[in-house]
Formats: sequence, C-alpha cells, structure tokens
Amino acid sequence: VAKVFLPFQLKQITENKDFIEVKGKTLREVVNNLDNLYPGIKDHLVKDEKIKSGLSAICGFAATRKGLLQELEEDTEVHFLPAISGG
Repeated sequence: VAKVFLPFQLKQITENKDFIEVKGKTLREVVNNLDNLYPGIKDHLVKDEKIKSGLSAICGFAATRKGLLQELEEDTEVHFLPAISGG
C-alpha cells in the first residue's frame, strides 16, 4: 500500500487528508486507484498518460524517470510536488 501525498491545492478534493493510502504496484495503478477513491483527481495529475507538466512524482526518495511505469515497493511514499525550476 502506497502513501500518497498531494499538493496543497488538491487537498480539498481529498477532504484535507495529509496522505491517502492506495494500493498499486506501479505509479499508474496507484493513480488509477486514487481516481476511484476521488473521481476526477487523475485529471490534476496526469495528461496524455504522462505525469502533468509542472508536477514531479517522488517515489521513495527519488524523482521517477519512468513516469507512470515506475514500480513501487510495499509501503512506498509517493509525493506529487510542483516542479521547481531554476537557473
């Protein structure tokens, strides 16, 4: 079961929960199961089967480079964060 942490702007959809426990062996499964719990939330996270531009998915301790194909270990924390850019 993954612990999913969402950006502050999406907490209103999840009744202001700090995190949501969601089943899934891949990031895609977690996002789909999260959307089953909170219909429409997937549209805020994914576009064209990719993590939305402007968001980063941190799985465990690293940003995923595999996108929705990222495999998850049991009890992985998944953080969706606004992407940070700099110069």
